[in-house]
Amino acid sequence: MILCVRTLLPDLTPLRTSPAYLRLWTGFTLAGVGAQMATVAIGLQVYDLTGSSAAVGLVGLFALVPLVVLGLYGGALADQHDRRLVALIAQLVAWVSSVLLAAQAYLGNTQVWILYALVALFNGAFAVMSPARSSIYPRILPKEQLPAANALGVLAMNTAMTVGPLLAGVLIGWQGFRAAYTFDAVITTAALWGLLTLGPIKPEPGEGSRRAGFRSVTEGFGFLRRSPNVRMTFITDIFAMVLAQPRVLLPAAGMVILGGGATTVGNLYAAAAVGGIVAMFFSGRLGSVRRQGVAILVSICGWGAGIAGLGVALLLAGGPLTQQQAFWLAMLGMFAAGASDAVSAVFRTTILQSAAPDHMRGRLQGVFIVVVAGGPRVGEIVGGGVADAIGEGWTAVAGGLACILVMGYFRLRSRGFVAYDARTPTP
Repeated sequence: MILCVRTLLPDLTPLRTSPAYLRLWTGFTLAGVGAQMATVAIGLQVYDLTGSSAAVGLVGLFALVPLVVLGLYGGALADQHDRRLVALIAQLVAWVSSVLLAAQAYLGNTQVWILYALVALFNGAFAVMSPARSSIYPRILPKEQLPAANALGVLAMNTAMTVGPLLAGVLIGWQGFRAAYTFDAVITTAALWGLLTLGPIKPEPGEGSRRAGFRSVTEGFGFLRRSPNVRMTFITDIFAMVLAQPRVLLPAAGMVILGGGATTVGNLYAAAAVGGIVAMFFSGRLGSVRRQGVAILVSICGWGAGIAGLGVALLLAGGPLTQQQAFWLAMLGMFAAGASDAVSAVFRTTILQSAAPDHMRGRLQGVFIVVVAGGPRVGEIVGGGVADAIGEGWTAVAGGLACILVMGYFRLRSRGFVAYDARTPTP
């Protein structure tokens, strides 16, 4: 019985055997907490200034453009230059954006365009840093440890998504937006420490020697065109995030529909992250899953079901259910969505790292970050506009159900992806 439980718990081998990975993991976990605090604070500050979910959705637009442009080019840079240096410079720019967010709060800013500009700055830096960081891991860890490392990465991300929103709710309620932004700026320095202590990670000689540029970026798309399994990891996530992205709905859900203020908004954000943490706490068996394509489709259906559950809770609030009862139902929906998304993220990242050659990993990670970070922004733009038209509850229900239907379609039509076997990874 004890042995069975141990196999379910997270595999900590990468943390035990690689000091470099341990430092990176710790630094980015702490910086992730700060980033999630800033995400919640920005959404609340925009809503406070405008009173519009559509205006909150525009945050996604100002994040999307730099994510797309610099994510693709940043991946090419990671394939051509020292990946540690690329990540370090980009992380420094992200830290500067955190400092400027705190400064505008202390100065009593009332102009929403300043927030949009700082969102663009941070996401541009993140778009360059993330593919460089992700393509470092296969160079400092053996291939068999990648599923465990990815599970730990998702665990760290969801821990940040739990602690960050909760801290944001508490700090904003205590001292306003400036407290949340200040704390973000302080703990973001942890990621700089992790990168400063890492040795150079220069490109391997061979096919990756071409200078970074437009042609280098297009080579990444050419590889995707020839690689249906890797391509499907992107396509499935795009549909999940565009059709069923709840983030833009949460300020209105927490502050108006459920009637709880900033703390309720933070709790809703955190519920999804807690779901991811619980899923990753029992992630020990994920490394033995062979049909990883099927696992992605099933887990994304779970995401859609959770978001639909959130929508049902919002529709029933103040009617058949009290606001308190609806709050707990909404929390359950977000919890289920977060757990499902965490499992999907592990397998999507593992397929990418296992099936792609080293000289393409930076560019493909650039596409990956455009999808993972840009997809939700498109979803926010779409969801914000739809919510202003039909309401937050119906937007979540329709989006969640549409997500499930699309995954069912892929299950029937994408036979190669369904048959993907982790023992013989093919792009």
